[in-house]
Amino acid sequence: MRALCLFFVVLTLCFAQTRSVTDAEVQRIHRSMLLIDTHNDITSRTVDGYNIGKNKDDGHTNIASLKEGGVGAQFFAVYVASSYVTGNRSAHRTLEMIDTVRHGIVERYPNDFTLATTADDIERIHKQGKIAALMGIEGGHAIEDNLGLLRDYFDLGIRYMTLTHTNTNNWADSSGDVDKAGVEHHNGLTPFGKQVVREMNRLGMMIDISHTADKTFWDALGVSSAPIIASHSSCRALCNVPRNMTDEMIAALAKKGGVIQINFNCGFLSEKSAAAAKNVQASTLPGAQGEDATIAEYRKKVPPATLEDVVAHIDHAVKIGGIDAVGIGSDFDGVFCTPRGLEDVSKFPNLTRALLEKGYSADDIRKIYGGNILRVMRAVEAEAKREQSK
Repeated sequence: MRALCLFFVVLTLCFAQTRSVTDAEVQRIHRSMLLIDTHNDITSRTVDGYNIGKNKDDGHTNIASLKEGGVGAQFFAVYVASSYVTGNRSAHRTLEMIDTVRHGIVERYPNDFTLATTADDIERIHKQGKIAALMGIEGGHAIEDNLGLLRDYFDLGIRYMTLTHTNTNNWADSSGDVDKAGVEHHNGLTPFGKQVVREMNRLGMMIDISHTADKTFWDALGVSSAPIIASHSSCRALCNVPRNMTDEMIAALAKKGGVIQINFNCGFLSEKSAAAAKNVQASTLPGAQGEDATIAEYRKKVPPATLEDVVAHIDHAVKIGGIDAVGIGSDFDGVFCTPRGLEDVSKFPNLTRALLEKGYSADDIRKIYGGNILRVMRAVEAEAKREQSK
């Protein structure tokens, strides 16, 4: 009897993974979703004058493509490059980046975007037919080791902060600059770093561990009284790079109610892409980051990952952490190589089709696309209320 049951389980999975889906079904299901992408770097272009309202195919993100892709809410990256640490210019850059979201995107196109700061805001704005615009800081050095700045950023609308970028800061280790022996500078979070995490809990700001060293992840997970996120990371078991999460990390994140948001960077999805990317310096390519000329030249040198690779990472994360622990953090306009089939924000329906064909239900996809991050936001908001009521 047990053998017969196993046979039917395998048979069901096989059929689920090969079922055909009509275009009408894909569109119906996709349009019923609230799709929340937790990381997009178009802000690194709008801060220099790029007009997101242009209906032009010159990168990954514009208003027309966001609508075509059915994006309901977008976390825009308030990215502060490590170079701004020199001369103590990080806070200045952070304010410039916040301004480009609030004014260069939202105020410039009020019929298309509304600024959101809560889970309820996202749902309300989506029902109004607009795109909810949110902000997350990328790089903990943005606070210049000052909790007052952290609080100011929260008041301006920041709702998550990546504890590090590729650089280790004064209080948290990054995955991007451990020494050759694999030794981290601080062994994770310093005492002040743990204080930063606690203050983020008190404020209601999500703790983001993308880009952090492994020990920093474990420290943040242990210190935080609320679920944490990886706003744009993928699975190390499938692509062995330090920016991705191990199975042990994914399982622990999920156990605490957190979410891993799968990154679309080819170098985090495919071992082949990652190996080729090591030999390419983007600064030597023509054009500026995000421009078609640069992207095309990069793709000649780095074989793109595929839509199937993205599904494989989602599938793996679901198997390790469960359906409630997985989301989407594309990193569009922050990377030079995106997968075939997911070239820009307009292509999200292709991912819906692929997940349906893989056997995921509409309810499953609804969780991956937005339900899970909304749940985390509400948990973080509730924890802040508890902390502030003490």
